[in-house]
Amino acid sequence: MNPSLDKLSKFLRLEAERSYDNRAVVGGLQQMLEPWAEGAKASNLTDSSIELVVSRLRDYGRLSPNSRYESLQGLWNRLRETHPELPDNLLITPPTGDSPPSKDTAVIESDALETTETQEDLPSTPLQESAEEKSAPTAADVEKKQSAPPSPPVALTAPLTTVQGIGPKSAKTLSKLGLENLGDLLWHLPRRYDDYSQLETINRLWYGQDVTVIGTIEKIEMRAVRGGRMKLTEAVVSDGTGSLRVTWFNQPWIANKLKPGRGIVLSGKVDQYLGRLTMNSPEWEPLERHQLHTNRIVPVYPLTAGVSGKWLRRVIHSIVQRLASRVPDPIPAGIRQSADLVPLSIALQQIHFPDDQDQLNKAQHRLAFGEMFLLQLGVLRQKQDWEQLVSEPLQVEDQWLDHFTTNLPYTLTNAQKGALDDIRKDMTSSKPMNRLLQGDVGSGKTVVAAAAIGISTANKAQSAFMAPTSILAEQHFQTLRELLPVSAQIPEDSIRLLIGATPEAEKNEIRQGLEEGSIQVIVGTHALIEDPVNFKRLGLVIIDEQHRFGVEQRAALRDKGQNPNLLVMTATPIPRSLALTVFGDLDLTLLDEMPPGRQPVDTRVLLPRERSRAHVFVDSQIEKGKQAFIIYPLVEGSEKVQAKAAVDEHQTLQENVFPSYKVGLLHGRMRQEEKEQVMDGFRKGEYEVLVSTSVVEVGMDIQNATVMLIEGANHFGLAQLHQFRGRVGRGDSQSYCLLIPDRDDDAENARLTAMQATNDGFELADLDLEQRGPGDFLGTRQSGFAQLRTAQLTDIRLIEKARREATRLFEVDPELTKPDHEALAQELARFWSIEKGEIS
Repeated sequence: MNPSLDKLSKFLRLEAERSYDNRAVVGGLQQMLEPWAEGAKASNLTDSSIELVVSRLRDYGRLSPNSRYESLQGLWNRLRETHPELPDNLLITPPTGDSPPSKDTAVIESDALETTETQEDLPSTPLQESAEEKSAPTAADVEKKQSAPPSPPVALTAPLTTVQGIGPKSAKTLSKLGLENLGDLLWHLPRRYDDYSQLETINRLWYGQDVTVIGTIEKIEMRAVRGGRMKLTEAVVSDGTGSLRVTWFNQPWIANKLKPGRGIVLSGKVDQYLGRLTMNSPEWEPLERHQLHTNRIVPVYPLTAGVSGKWLRRVIHSIVQRLASRVPDPIPAGIRQSADLVPLSIALQQIHFPDDQDQLNKAQHRLAFGEMFLLQLGVLRQKQDWEQLVSEPLQVEDQWLDHFTTNLPYTLTNAQKGALDDIRKDMTSSKPMNRLLQGDVGSGKTVVAAAAIGISTANKAQSAFMAPTSILAEQHFQTLRELLPVSAQIPEDSIRLLIGATPEAEKNEIRQGLEEGSIQVIVGTHALIEDPVNFKRLGLVIIDEQHRFGVEQRAALRDKGQNPNLLVMTATPIPRSLALTVFGDLDLTLLDEMPPGRQPVDTRVLLPRERSRAHVFVDSQIEKGKQAFIIYPLVEGSEKVQAKAAVDEHQTLQENVFPSYKVGLLHGRMRQEEKEQVMDGFRKGEYEVLVSTSVVEVGMDIQNATVMLIEGANHFGLAQLHQFRGRVGRGDSQSYCLLIPDRDDDAENARLTAMQATNDGFELADLDLEQRGPGDFLGTRQSGFAQLRTAQLTDIRLIEKARREATRLFEVDPELTKPDHEALAQELARFWSIEKGEIS
């Protein structure tokens, strides 16, 4: 089977096992398309097959679970037409929760979503128990229920059709929001709130105010406007202090419901027309009904076509009224008390229909803490599982280490010496090392990895070093071939390189050498994890730029040995909040010191109109014998994204801007041998300028390059821009990074100015996490835990609080076997959908 199709089948199989929740890859299947397509081209998969996969998965995240299942099944059947070697039973299981309701649970079905008017007339549901005519319980009312005997378990898995007014058609529409059962409705949290709790009399209203008014309908009429294409309902409402004109567009049924003399509650923004205050399309409810949409903090839910906010709010209110108080709280009472948390039942009611802002804050904190607490418990368990493994100690004497360091071509920094001490201590232990080596670009991670390889080899164990790209793998290979023979006395011919472009005859020779043990060090890409690569005695696995590999890839390499030591490295600074959560099971070593002689890169933000100045500056550096990178966000032009593209601009730069110099082109769609040829030419000085996409983010060590010019800089995160900047400044000369956004936007320019202000990758990483979320740091990593609904991976105070409580509980009952921890154990298993998931 083609290796790219094999990789695709693993993604799809995991997606099927997860009932098509679009989390087989962090960020969704669509996130893996670009790197997969690049690898597919390199593996000679046909363009038609690649295009088929990309087109089918591009909008996968927008589909419902049922549609995702059908889409993947159709994709696989199409692929099998041209690739008969593919298995025919990959996706045989439809998503769970799709069975029709049983006779015991189904009630009257009506297509309440058929028209907007039908939604407005939706009757009270059996679950609601005429809640429209009752007042909602307050937080205090719900708290009283906590001392009552526990109710029977809540049937949260019951289908939506058990709610009167939700028939098959309505249920199908709600499935577009990922809502399949009552539990989904209960956990369909508001995306924001409209605060209509401020009640005012009409004579005190002012323009632009969000407010609630209680009054009486004086008159109301409906008329056609714009040639009959629009129906306008107008009413005059008074409250004894004044009158207010109210209008609704294309809601003709309102005129039939609201008759003169009827009391009404209005909530919305006060507008103005011809000098008079008005309200346009406000939320409204009859005065005699309990207010869900007015006169309170009103939840605003994610919607889809065919679902109105009012209707969904009423449905969710009925579910909350009936079920929230019966949901068991998995967090033990002792932890709730020490962490100052409200019970889950109160939090669920107040997150949907808060009594006031204080109750809403408490509810949000309780739910966010719950998620972070479960995340921390899972991380602690993974760390414990790793520490229970047994590996063979790999020890070296002090004399060996002295020989290694004194034979290096440079002196180690104190940070590198500290990292070596950590690694040596780990490898001496009978437990396998599980360490993350984190260091900024140019901090010297490779020499630390070389020392770990030397320790492994000194104990007659083999080492595997996996990098995400062939360019980076080849660079590490050359570095290790220069360092190890002298410093660690490893024969040069026992250090080999295995990548996709390696000739098949050489691959077979390498595989044989690994199996026999004659090859002690192997450097490569994902080719290392493909069968039949086997090791005689694998003692150390090193993974560079670890966030670019998925769980399966890392586990596949580690499984080729008997609990080998694991060292993962990243040049992407990990913010502290992520180090405590997503990467919390790893021991962390930080290289926070740069080798002596490194000059900070001078960074400038230029406006688009200053582009010619940048080109003149690049020209001046070339005249001094230096080289330059020019980065573009796209490979080729796109109608959807307004940004410059490498292929289009390469010709312009070569012909019009730098006609006297040779301009190279590098991007991810090129074949591997083409990329390596261009990179080798740039390294040898055959090109003065290299035009590239983000493929140069890692792995390019060109000491003669002194300029990094980034076009469309606003399309990149700060952490990624910092990685680009790290491609220059690696020699003795002063280097420069020039950032040109593709539009003159004050907000974007302010963000990019942070690059001017600091060369500290950690400071930029924290800013990036806050502005763009954790996606850039996680890459294709599969986390194994459920999507966070309320918790933020940037909330360091919440993370530390949850970690304290999780650690305290873990010390007492790590397996959660005590009776009062049974509910927590079940919730932890649900939250961590991949129990043995790897966060490394």
